[in-house]
Order: sequence, then structure tokens, then C-alpha cells
Amino acid sequence: MPKLLILAALAAAPIAQPVTAQTTPAPRTTVVAHADLDLATEKGARTLDRRIWRAVVSVCGTAPDYDLEGKNDVRECRRETRALASAEAQQVIADAARARPIRVTTRAK
Repeated sequence: MPKLLILAALAAAPIAQPVTAQTTPAPRTTVVAHADLDLATEKGARTLDRRIWRAVVSVCGTAPDYDLEGKNDVRECRRETRALASAEAQQVIADAARARPIRVTTRAK
């Protein structure tokens, strides 16, 4: 009987241990300013793309060369973050192109 109680106590021991909470890190964010760019031009769009890439690298960070899993995580973060930011940038560029003034010109006779 005492052996049975000891076995039951040992079996219940892992259940009584507190569960460690796994917190997911909050997403890191940075803002890419573009008010100074003429996004209706190719040069402005390229400059915005470079700024987005620098922001992606800053937000996703880096991993040491010996940490292959960490490097893969950083690559995945950069790929996903750039895709999201590029989609938003395309919308901003499209809005800038629509904001061009309409030119009304008479036809020469």
C-alpha cells in the first residue's frame, strides 16, 4: 500500500508544477517617412523602397553566424515584413499617382 501511494505521488508531481508562461514578443514597429518624396516618379519610389528595406532590417534584427535557426528566423521575418510593407507602399504610390493634377489643354488648330 505505501508503494502505491508513493507511485501515485510521483505520478502527480509533474501536474503540480507551475506552468511556465510563454510570452510572445510584441511586434517591433518603425515608421518610414515619405512626405519628402515625390512618389509619382520612379526615383521617389526607389528611394521609398530603400527606406523600407532599411526599416525591415532594423525591425527584424540580425542573428550571429553560428545560429542557423536564428538566421532562418531573421530571413523569414525580413521576407514577411518586406512583403507587408511593400504592399502598403504600393498603395501609397498608387494614391500619389492619382493625386496628380489633371491638365486641361486645348487642341491646336
